[in-house]
Amino acid sequence: MDLEALEEIRRLKHRYLRCVDLKQWDEFAGLFTPGAVAEYDTPVLRKTLRLEGRDAIVEYMRGNLGDDKISAHTAGAPEIDIDGDRATGVWSLDDTIIIPEHRLLIRGAAFYHDVYRRGEGGHWLVERTGHTRTYEYMVSLDDVPSLKFTTPVPGSR
Repeated sequence: MDLEALEEIRRLKHRYLRCVDLKQWDEFAGLFTPGAVAEYDTPVLRKTLRLEGRDAIVEYMRGNLGDDKISAHTAGAPEIDIDGDRATGVWSLDDTIIIPEHRLLIRGAAFYHDVYRRGEGGHWLVERTGHTRTYEYMVSLDDVPSLKFTTPVPGSR
């Protein structure tokens, strides 16, 4: 197994999650091939959201997980298979989204299924990504009267 490629792919996935949570959209865009495809399971919409092309993926994320929302994504337990300049990966996801404007907390877990391609210069890029939810729940922050944030929440100042 190509251990260097394996580590690069791990770092790519963690960079993907960091860029989403820190709203670093320019860096996020650089993680994808131009024709990348994303398919995200969205139980609240009762469908799988399909986004075609890097620009569509970035614009969706920017619009739905922008500065007015707090998110925390972690992925682990990767199962990565490398075949030359292509690789596949399955990751366990745990995520939290807080939407202060609507006083809403969303928690969930899923499994990501990714396809990676080694691009120009030998850097790995996401060619296809998406997840299937194992669970997701929403709760109003008003239903948790003892909940107090110890760090600033967007829109709370």
